[in-house]
Amino acid sequence: MSSKRQEQAKIIEKLSKRKDKARGCHFKKHEIEKLLTMYDKHLEGSLNVKKLDRLRFRDILHDMFGMTDDMLLDRVFRAFDRDNDNYINEDEWVMGLSVFLNGQLEEKVRYCFNVYDLNQDGFISREEMYQLLKHCLVKQPTDEDPEEGIKDMVEMCLKKMDLDHDSRLSYSDYAKSVEMEPLLLEAFGRCLPEPDKCHCFMNLISDEYTKY
Repeated sequence: MSSKRQEQAKIIEKLSKRKDKARGCHFKKHEIEKLLTMYDKHLEGSLNVKKLDRLRFRDILHDMFGMTDDMLLDRVFRAFDRDNDNYINEDEWVMGLSVFLNGQLEEKVRYCFNVYDLNQDGFISREEMYQLLKHCLVKQPTDEDPEEGIKDMVEMCLKKMDLDHDSRLSYSDYAKSVEMEPLLLEAFGRCLPEPDKCHCFMNLISDEYTKY
């Protein structure tokens, strides 16, 4: 067995043993193997690059999941990049996709909150909500100021989700709000795959008798 295959086998074995319901790996061994093969294919043609960089990762999100918002693409990258080295290694790739595609609600809540917490201070502020929501409204041919519409949306979100009334969302505010109303999970922009995109991706890796 080549050193690469040995290394991959160790990663598969390690990840497949992570069975914790909230923070475990939600893929089977053959699915992890497919994901690692996919990871390597995305590095083909790269000189001396052994990890996924931001641009390649954004291309994957765009091509496979139809995600296009630049700010959210960057934040999803940050959520996957757990060691903050500006690359996604094989472990981060598999564990990130585990939440992205198959995560328990608690995992998805934590993931989405981390995406929306732009400055990573543990809160989603008014300013962050404004930045996240400003691309959501389609500009209408009216005299109404679109910025006022965004500000109104921010205030509506705070009224609905700011449970401790401190004019910002803590993780507790956000998690309790989503528990009461699951549709609020992606209140500030889509950062999880659409069900059909998720289904198509899982079909790529779920059949252990087909090659990617």
